[in-house]
Amino acid sequence: MGSLGAKGVATVAIAAAIGGWLAAQTSRGASAHEPRFPQLTLDQLTPAQRPLGEKIVKISSVGLAGPYNPMIRSPEMAQRMYDLLDYLRWHTSVPTRLNEFAILIQGRLWRSQVEWYAHYPLAIRAGLSEAVAADLKANRRPAAMKPDEAAVYDFCMELSTQRAVSDQTFARAKDVLGEQGVVDLTALTGTYVTVAMLLSMAEEGVPPGKEPPFKPGD
Repeated sequence: MGSLGAKGVATVAIAAAIGGWLAAQTSRGASAHEPRFPQLTLDQLTPAQRPLGEKIVKISSVGLAGPYNPMIRSPEMAQRMYDLLDYLRWHTSVPTRLNEFAILIQGRLWRSQVEWYAHYPLAIRAGLSEAVAADLKANRRPAAMKPDEAAVYDFCMELSTQRAVSDQTFARAKDVLGEQGVVDLTALTGTYVTVAMLLSMAEEGVPPGKEPPFKPGD
């Protein structure tokens, strides 16, 4: 979701936030039960985990928290997932605005607090309108979508909810994104289902003191 130049700019901003996130995650009070995966810090990583951990904290808006906290327990899988996410975030053929929109769609479908928390500001910064994001968050088909956004929304929603894509919806997506873009969008959609599953399984939440995007009943 961005160019190499944008990645460099984002890395500087992200690095400043990592320390606070990790400190808050480590020092949070006791919850109803012990965390399924206690929050790891760089100092706690094994030799097998450390090289990837150092890469993660350079690019992740949540440091080693979020999906990375459970993922790194399986360092070889996590490395392969990291490489896939690196492509899908920074080198994909799908424009950043549409890429982030597709991630938010999965965040809404899965009611994934961390996915929405992490990617909403990125989507707005990439040019997605706040009105479109607000409708999506409210579980409505956004009313003010641009034609390319509507093509992505319909493609992702059909694939996710109907387990199929109609010829008309496929043709619209292909017209907007091309063949490679449709494949990249599909891979992104499936990968962020996996990310949402990891977050749900591990009961990972937003940083302490931050409001979860979705309230009970949303």
